[in-house]
Amino acid sequence: MRLEKMFSALKEKGEGAFMPYVCCGDPSAEFTLELIGTLVENGADAIELGIPFSDPIADGKTIQGASARALEAGMTPEKALEVISEVRKRGIEVPVLVMTYYNIVYANGGEEFLKRVKEAGADGMIVPDVPLEESAKLREECDGAGLELIYFITPNCSDSRLEKIAEKAKGFIYAVGVLGITGEREEVAPEAVALVGRAKKVAEVPVVVGFGISKGEHASAVVGAGGAGVIVGSAIVNIYSKHIEGKFDSGKVLGEIGEFAREMKEGLGKKS
Repeated sequence: MRLEKMFSALKEKGEGAFMPYVCCGDPSAEFTLELIGTLVENGADAIELGIPFSDPIADGKTIQGASARALEAGMTPEKALEVISEVRKRGIEVPVLVMTYYNIVYANGGEEFLKRVKEAGADGMIVPDVPLEESAKLREECDGAGLELIYFITPNCSDSRLEKIAEKAKGFIYAVGVLGITGEREEVAPEAVALVGRAKKVAEVPVVVGFGISKGEHASAVVGAGGAGVIVGSAIVNIYSKHIEGKFDSGKVLGEIGEFAREMKEGLGKKS
């Protein structure tokens, strides 16, 4: 599996994984493809590709805005699968994790949809509104499709629940760095550092931190705490969304994003 190989290779090099979130179709499918290419060229080790949903309950206003723009521009689950297929046609081989909500999976055929996700070239699913206790059917369907189902842990997870999640986890565990929704924050919360430490005691898969990660020093703090990488979304959306209302110079925007990606990867221990 791509995920396992990626984490193994990074561990050998002493690096953490940089896993940026991309909202598919914001502001267009073509920009999404250019954005993914730029991120990978500048250090991204994997891509979390969001299929936009009308009620993204786990996301803050930045990702909500991106989802709304993508939907308005005509992005659909089927078009998102076409984007994944095109990513692979362009020779991009990093792991791709599809992030969406369960209604998208269910409304588009459940198990059959997941098989199409796999056939398009994705490696796993991140479905934040399906908790462990309700995940048996989805986990079985993901297993059948050959996809890793990624589980979340939060700072208020009890030790017993954390152990149960660790027992079921594949690919990696997504540690939510703060109590709340996605969005940029000034510092890595102490509870995120503590959560990584607790998870590593019981988990056999890597622990990756998301929510509130937006700077190279955040990435360094996560790796220093024993985390295997970071997921970054709002910070990237904020870089390009400020240009959408005016003349959208994709070259300039992608240059800014490339610089940001390099900063994040350096914070994760990239060797010069």
